[in-house]
Amino acid sequence: MTDPKVLKQGTGWRLGWDPTAAEFVGLVGTEDWAIELTAAEFQDFCRLLQQLAETMAAMAIELMPDERIACEAESEWLWLAVEGYPHAYSLSLILHAGRRAEGTWPAAAVPGLLAATHAWAVF
Repeated sequence: MTDPKVLKQGTGWRLGWDPTAAEFVGLVGTEDWAIELTAAEFQDFCRLLQQLAETMAAMAIELMPDERIACEAESEWLWLAVEGYPHAYSLSLILHAGRRAEGTWPAAAVPGLLAATHAWAVF
């Protein structure tokens, strides 16, 4: 029998999924920290990060080359924010429900994290 757990990681980020876990099936984090998420929280994390990336890309034509921007997205479960340039921005997370937690990813880690959430095959 194969192990159903999945862990994807890159420089500055980690994503995990364990469908056998009782409540917290997802995981987001870096090499230094991690937060376990419910399925709904993990799904919203992936969805909201994609929305923010699309917003940042769309804003690129509206901004001067050296102009920074901040955008936020929120669901019942969590709040995400990106800050920086349309091509290089950091990501912050605040978990609303239950155990409450927060974390950040530097701009260098976001492209890999974004690609991993886009390619996530769990859903």
